[in-house]
Amino acid sequence: MPRVKTGAYTRARRKKWLKAAKGYWGGKSRLYRTARQQVIHGGVSAYKERRRKKRVFRSLMITRINAALADHGLNYSRFISGLKKAEVMLDRSVLSELAIRSPEDFGQLVGVARQVLGG
Repeated sequence: MPRVKTGAYTRARRKKWLKAAKGYWGGKSRLYRTARQQVIHGGVSAYKERRRKKRVFRSLMITRINAALADHGLNYSRFISGLKKAEVMLDRSVLSELAIRSPEDFGQLVGVARQVLGG
């Protein structure tokens, strides 16, 4: 069986990892093994952070809605409950934007929720 030389393939594969590690500090961008480990670890962290970002923004939206509701004398959980009973299908991001950019329209939604709740 003839000998197979894999130098070109190995070099290309290593260059791919080193290119992905560009910008990392010290040996993490220059040494193949540490660069590869760091790129893998960075990918795991990026995946986790993409999930975490959704949680963080949801909590921010809820905080904004709750702050806007303080002026109307209603809390977040009762407001959301009233909207669900009134079958108003707006998600929290839309409600948050309404609370910030259009307080009058948000006030009308609060009125709808209050009417359904009986208060």
